[in-house]
Amino acid sequence: MQHEAQEQQTLFQWAALSASKYPELALLYHIPNGGSRNKIEAANLKHQGVKAGVPDICLPVARGGYHGLYIELKAGRNKTTEKQQEWLTALEREGYQAVVCYGWEEAKKAIEIYLRGEKINDSCNSR
Repeated sequence: MQHEAQEQQTLFQWAALSASKYPELALLYHIPNGGSRNKIEAANLKHQGVKAGVPDICLPVARGGYHGLYIELKAGRNKTTEKQQEWLTALEREGYQAVVCYGWEEAKKAIEIYLRGEKINDSCNSR
């Protein structure tokens, strides 16, 4: 079983290798909200706008009636937190596709479906 960070690295390696097929992948980015921090650093980041529950990955490309795609990437048996669920729901209300994917391969499949302009259903736990 891979750790979420390893899964994410693998996804971004795939994205780099697939940029000729999907040029939009150049806009794919990670939102570094997670991780362990000491109290001072955590307080500073909170004052700078870091918010709990924001999804891990964003593809700011409009497709299929959505403004963009957000992915909460999980590994193993990890589950979304209440804050993560709140963010995913709020993003969907605002016109984004927001999904939870387990592993880089599910995330890759979701991105490919999204870039075709289709709604992501069974590849991930779509909201």
